[in-house]
Amino acid sequence: MKNRDHALDLELSAIGWVRHGAEEVPRHWTVSDLEGDLDIRPELADGLADIAAGQKILVIFVFDRSPPFSFDQLTQETRHSQAIKGVFSICSPKRPNPIGLSVLEVLAKEGCRLRVRGLDMFDGTPILDIKPTLKPDD
Repeated sequence: MKNRDHALDLELSAIGWVRHGAEEVPRHWTVSDLEGDLDIRPELADGLADIAAGQKILVIFVFDRSPPFSFDQLTQETRHSQAIKGVFSICSPKRPNPIGLSVLEVLAKEGCRLRVRGLDMFDGTPILDIKPTLKPDD
């Protein structure tokens, strides 16, 4: 990561990929019961050490199938209310940086695979990171 004139050049690599095989994907994790797997790269398996069934996790991923962002998408019509809103106040996959975030329930862990519920990502979506959900007093 380099800081040049307030711009950052980032180099990120996927820690794993979403796998589920479903043809249709819910529009958002809050309305999803879709189950599938997070297949984490084997060399990173030790990083899953304290994740357990029943836990909720934050999954940061790439909208790898979204078209390139253009400045006319800084405001967008929302699907549910048809209101025009700023991109940073909605969950659209059309973003300056194609990064998504979902809260998923862990159903099981086996080696470097997490079985989860609540998927709103396409099969094969690259995963950038996994973080714990925290309570406000944590």
